[in-house]
Amino acid sequence: VQVVESGGGLVQPGGSLRLSCAASGFIFSSYRMSWYRQAPGKGRELVATITGAGDTIDYADSVEGRFIISRDNAKSTVYLQMNSLKVDDTAMYYCKAISWLYTYWGQGTQVTVSS
Repeated sequence: VQVVESGGGLVQPGGSLRLSCAASGFIFSSYRMSWYRQAPGKGRELVATITGAGDTIDYADSVEGRFIISRDNAKSTVYLQMNSLKVDDTAMYYCKAISWLYTYWGQGTQVTVSS
């Protein structure tokens, strides 16, 4: 099983980034997928979740209206489009795959928002 995030980097406030999370080794469409983030000195925060079929999506209040989660089950990949980025969005972003029996985490990708 592999869950691999990519797409992080340094961006100026107001800018955009798209994170990707590529999964393998399990039936991707059977898993609910979430993005979490953890800023230095803070706990891990749930950012967004999408169900296996993509028919239900939830966002944290802090990113609602700015971030968009989506998935491509044919590619076993989930995305996080991040717009209007703020300094407070700086964190390590993690992808999580969840089923009734198993949970898999990726290693994370760093997002830094700074001028």
